Amino acid sequence: MLKKILNIGVCLLVCYAGFAQGTVTDYTRAKEFRNKVSNKVWDVPVHLQWNEAGNLFWYEKNTTEGKVYILVDAVDKSKTTLFDVKLLEKALSEQLGRTANFNAAPHNRMKLIDHTLFEFEYNRVMWSWNRVSKQLIKKDSVERKDGLERYWGRRFDDSQGDPVVSPDTTKVAYLKNNNIYIAEKGKPETEQQLTYDGSPGEYYAANTQWSPDGKKVAGMKVRKAVVRQLTLLESSPTDQLQPKLQTRDYVKPGDALPQYYPVIYNLESNQLIEVDKSMVDNQFSLSRFDWQKDSRAITFEFNKRGHQQYAVVALDAVSGNTRYIINETNKTFIDYSGKRYRYDINDGKEVVWASERDGWNHLYLYNGQTGQVINQITKGNWVVRRVIHVDEEKREIIFEASGKNTKQDPYFIHYYRIDFDGKNLRALTNEDASHRAYFNADHHYFVDVYSRVDQAPTTVLRDRDGDVLMELEQSDDGALKATGWKAPEVFVSKSRDGAHDIWGIIIRPTNFDSNKQYPVIEYIYAGPHSSFVPKTFVPNPSGMQELAELGFIVVQIDGMGTSNRSKAFHDVCWKNLKDAGFPDRIVWIKEAAKKYPYMDLDHVGIYGTSAGGQSSTAALLFHPEFYKVAVSSCGCHDNRMDKIWWNEQWMGWPVGPAYVACSNIENASKLEGKLMLIVGELDDNVDPSSTYQLTNALIKANKDHELIVVPGMGHSSGGEYGERKRRDFFVKHLIGIDPPAWNVN
Repeated sequence: MLKKILNIGVCLLVCYAGFAQGTVTDYTRAKEFRNKVSNKVWDVPVHLQWNEAGNLFWYEKNTTEGKVYILVDAVDKSKTTLFDVKLLEKALSEQLGRTANFNAAPHNRMKLIDHTLFEFEYNRVMWSWNRVSKQLIKKDSVERKDGLERYWGRRFDDSQGDPVVSPDTTKVAYLKNNNIYIAEKGKPETEQQLTYDGSPGEYYAANTQWSPDGKKVAGMKVRKAVVRQLTLLESSPTDQLQPKLQTRDYVKPGDALPQYYPVIYNLESNQLIEVDKSMVDNQFSLSRFDWQKDSRAITFEFNKRGHQQYAVVALDAVSGNTRYIINETNKTFIDYSGKRYRYDINDGKEVVWASERDGWNHLYLYNGQTGQVINQITKGNWVVRRVIHVDEEKREIIFEASGKNTKQDPYFIHYYRIDFDGKNLRALTNEDASHRAYFNADHHYFVDVYSRVDQAPTTVLRDRDGDVLMELEQSDDGALKATGWKAPEVFVSKSRDGAHDIWGIIIRPTNFDSNKQYPVIEYIYAGPHSSFVPKTFVPNPSGMQELAELGFIVVQIDGMGTSNRSKAFHDVCWKNLKDAGFPDRIVWIKEAAKKYPYMDLDHVGIYGTSAGGQSSTAALLFHPEFYKVAVSSCGCHDNRMDKIWWNEQWMGWPVGPAYVACSNIENASKLEGKLMLIVGELDDNVDPSSTYQLTNALIKANKDHELIVVPGMGHSSGGEYGERKRRDFFVKHLIGIDPPAWNVN
């Protein structure tokens, strides 16, 4: 296509020589950029795995000679080649009777046994390679069911299931006529009915659980709710002429939800114990339903609808009491989907629990019997990001955190160890970069790969104290830099209220000229479930560099309302997703333009997908004085139209006026500037009707816009065609020239 267009390129270059942006030459450079920088960074470990013993690990790395597999002995601190790829491929080809390519072997099915043996799957067969004898042994065939991928939102029928065998294997518990029964195994005549109030509308669930001592049976009575169906039209199926109708289970904000009420039947006392329904009312979910090991109680987690109460609940198998072990409450929202953590110590006698109650995400130690906080484990103006390991014997925790080192980017991941009592906090990593650790089985060693968006990865082996035992790899980005690539610039400004630092990156075209003026395009994803500006080394993050090559300055920013900072920073999103951190983003871009006057703030564009699709349209509706052009892909343009868990998490329950205020559809008449909407007709993540209804509202308001519907496509940014349309739209409306005539023969 590009070769054909170059025939008319001379004319375009003459016509727009004054711009030297958005030309065929720029399009060519943008299109070639991905391949140009691909595989230009050497010695970066990938697919790193420890053996079960924890003394050895292996990884793959890219080199100038091709892929190399490395074996490291952590005890001896030695490094060698794991195997010769060509030699292994030769042996594999001989056994298969055809040419084999080891690149086709799935990495998640590889396993290092010891110094000698390495196992892997190829062509649905497990193989064992002997590193010493260089022998390849064929092992067992791998059985794997083919079929459709499991849909993320599918609801399973828990009113049916297989019988559950007791711990001593003498009895079974099962459902019959919507109730729980038990019988001696293989003797149906011994059947005993345990519950009598089950019905099709209020049935007992099939996931019954025997107590460890086999003297009790736990189950849940379920009040059924109708599941909404998402309807999708596949206009252009590949196997027939006529269109097809598809449906998905798809629960939306405000929909009725099933309610689960735990029960215990005590076989010794012939007593049915029921949960106190007032303590688990209006559930969003009940989860982690399980017996305590001593059979004294069942425990489960209760997430109340609205996400302002989250509790760990115990139902006593003897007294019948229902009590909260932990009862977390918040005036805004509990980030159950991103920061929830619980670890039971000594069969629940103590509990490690994560909470933002002091304004930052930290760990607490609870007395699991009294429900009282023993002590706060971590503390300070920084956040625990993930717990790696809880060592009950040593009474210490290894965890990820960010923001503790105030001289570094507050999003950088570091690793720490701390005692249960909050003492002896020790940093296991310190370098000014974001770290990724790979621990062995007993957490005595870990491999640390650290980098920044402007610094290629370094890889070292550390001990449990964080001391470096071996320098494994220093990545080489020389070939990448030789292409003309330059790293994004990290830029920081203050938030709207001056209280927080706002972090982002600036990406310039490789032929950047500071004497020119460059329109600015923001790539936005402001989902409150995380933060999104890249912190590790990626040569072409989210394809932003390719867009910059057309003659733009491209930026990405984490504004207030996103996660991984303080609770106050995050709470901006509550019932306010239309905010999307825009006041912070606008300040950030203006501050960057003060430093770099070549950033043309009279021509600012924005684009995004999914939640970013919602936000990019919102930019033109609510901030048209700043943003002039937007391209929105698969956007959730009204939070009432999207999946329940994500939207009620931030927008709350019940559905109320805040949903209307944040709706792009309800505010469509406010549109100013140029808008393009892209949607896949088979999007089963965000209901595509959200985009269609926005288009409908824009038409009724007599607002010009463009709509691209991609047949057969699901949740995406539009594929190659959508990417080209997005680039053309920005070139036309921000640079002010017509893009190349793509249909020229």
